[in-house]
Amino acid sequence: MTRQAHTTFSGGLGYLIDDRYLLHNPGARHPESPQRLLAIKEAIKIRRDAQRWRRIYPRKATHEELQLVHSPFLIERVEKASRRAPSYLDYDTAVSSESFETALLAAGGVLECIDGICSGDLRRVVAFVRPPGHHADHRSARGFCLFNNVALAAAYAIRKHGLERVAVVDIDVHHGNGTQSCFYNTPDVLYVSSHQSPLYPGTGDFSETGMDGGKGFTLNFPLPEATGDSTFVPLYTKIIAAVLDQYAPQIILVSAGFDGHVRDPLGGLDLTERAYRSAAASLMRAANRSCEGRICFVLEGGYSMQALKECTEAIMEQMELEYPEELQLREDSVFREISRRATTGFWKW
Repeated sequence: MTRQAHTTFSGGLGYLIDDRYLLHNPGARHPESPQRLLAIKEAIKIRRDAQRWRRIYPRKATHEELQLVHSPFLIERVEKASRRAPSYLDYDTAVSSESFETALLAAGGVLECIDGICSGDLRRVVAFVRPPGHHADHRSARGFCLFNNVALAAAYAIRKHGLERVAVVDIDVHHGNGTQSCFYNTPDVLYVSSHQSPLYPGTGDFSETGMDGGKGFTLNFPLPEATGDSTFVPLYTKIIAAVLDQYAPQIILVSAGFDGHVRDPLGGLDLTERAYRSAAASLMRAANRSCEGRICFVLEGGYSMQALKECTEAIMEQMELEYPEELQLREDSVFREISRRATTGFWKW
């Protein structure tokens, strides 16, 4: 670990969670179940410094706000599907009667987090929302996702708060194809993703780096099955940290999926809680260097209840430290191959 004094963080800490997020119920056997939020609530309950955190309460996103990244067609489709629930938007994206309202609260809750950060009241925030969002694109809800919470947050930070450089870093085991598609043609948002490949949704190759004015502002790091901590940790502490330093974002948004954990039933990576702890630390350190610590973690995937508890506790512990603790692990052959592929300089704008 990097040796720093374990001083506590003096900036604003915030967390968002709400029991109304339990109302989205895609079905008894669906992996994206309300139990995920209950597991996270257990982790929050035992926080040693819970009194140091400011709780953020959600509001519903407006249709105008949703249209920053989504078409009116998609908004209407999700709303109508909820009215005739139970129903499916695609083969694995189910909705219940409360799903549309819950999705509005998830999106609006993350926008409240952005307001808190951009106003200067908060610097590090974690948003425990559901349904997740990073597979939803302009016209489609899919992959358990209804509206793209992180993409909306990025567009909102630009439109309402006048930011010019927003970084979205996606640590979920699945590639965030929806988020990538929202910003593929613009330099206003840097999208960086590490994800298992091959795996749903089948996108996120090294060659996908953006188009037109966005060329070079999409960076993908596909990871082979069984990738472990010795690849994941140096990927964040060395490569992705350097990318963020060069881009110098004004805020960092994190699609925080924990389904790369070795216990997760849907992913095939072999990551431990230590890897997520260190990646979060690296991203917070990058935020300290580039944007006065402004960072927002937004829940995406993660379907092992025990892993969700462990990762939630780990990230919140790191958020409480002035100098979050990065691991220093010996690099393995997978990392060296990724590093070779990534050193072509395509991020040097």
